[in-house]
Amino acid sequence: MRLFGKNYSKTALRKRLGNMDQLAGIRLVSFDDGNERPVRAALFHTGSGLEFTVLLDRGMDIASASFQGKAMGWRSTTGNVAPQYFEPEGLRWLRSYFGGLVTTCGLTRVGAPGADSALQGDGLHGRISHIPARDIQVSQAWEGDRYLLSVSGVMRETSVFGENLTLRRTISTELGASSFRIRDVVCNEGFTRTGLSLLYHCNIGWPVLDQGSRMIAPVRALAPRDSAAEKGMETWDGMDAPTHGYREKCYYHDMIPDKKGEVTVALVNDGFPDNGFGVYIRYNKKELPRFVQWKQMGEQVYVCGLEPCNCGIEGREKDEALGLLDMLNAGEERAFNLEFGVLTDGGQVAALQQTMAKNKPQFKKSYTELL
Repeated sequence: MRLFGKNYSKTALRKRLGNMDQLAGIRLVSFDDGNERPVRAALFHTGSGLEFTVLLDRGMDIASASFQGKAMGWRSTTGNVAPQYFEPEGLRWLRSYFGGLVTTCGLTRVGAPGADSALQGDGLHGRISHIPARDIQVSQAWEGDRYLLSVSGVMRETSVFGENLTLRRTISTELGASSFRIRDVVCNEGFTRTGLSLLYHCNIGWPVLDQGSRMIAPVRALAPRDSAAEKGMETWDGMDAPTHGYREKCYYHDMIPDKKGEVTVALVNDGFPDNGFGVYIRYNKKELPRFVQWKQMGEQVYVCGLEPCNCGIEGREKDEALGLLDMLNAGEERAFNLEFGVLTDGGQVAALQQTMAKNKPQFKKSYTELL
């Protein structure tokens, strides 16, 4: 195992450490300030400089992540709001949206609120990110010469006379790693066929995001969500400085997977001191066939969202009308796998670009035309 420029065996490391948490590990804590109280969290550090926080009471989402002190994700003004402060109606989801590297949206709704949101609480982006995990298990153990770290738990989204869906999430990494993985298994534990909407709201912020940063992705074609996104569509992959009064632009992308069926998308800041800095996301297109880019260059809300998904973002009703709503049969389960990591030098970026399609993306007029 290579650490700090040298190779170490398991035995050599054990001789040098009284406790492995001197180098890598997971700590379980509870936040206790203001409206974040009493959110439980798991704090990971891998020994490479990768650190990230899993909010166990907020859908096991990734509230913050950094590499050698450099933030990977964007953080909103709300901070880590505890689930009891969730306001499900309309757009009030935004009152507890901490941003973070990963916020999960779903499981029965993604995007715009339902028409009856005031009565049913069927609001923006659904409920899963506000559901606390049960059956939490933490593992920190050697497997051969690898020291593996993981936390897992179960969230249940359910209602009397309604859906009964569970999300079993495992987040894993290892000693020396500069990446981590999320494995989700969604199961319909009810006896009625149920719609499944799932989107991973992956929010990249400064210093990865800055003027001149660029998105690298194997895009076959893309389409704007609305007229605001249509303006400036030609520069979808280029990032601007923070702009007063910026109106968000959302783009639907049709990605080209590699031979393994995987798609890798990155945001890269080539101008960052030394060798540049970037964050990548890797996912399987069969599991998550669609992708949304959220380009928001506003002041404080300065973020580029990279969002693998199985649905649109204009509300469940639109997907239903188009016959595109993903369905889970009674007893059926579906797995979703993602990897998140950093790019720390130009060679890594060049290697990533070589794997990308050389074609120029086609511009489509609408989401339906893209499909």
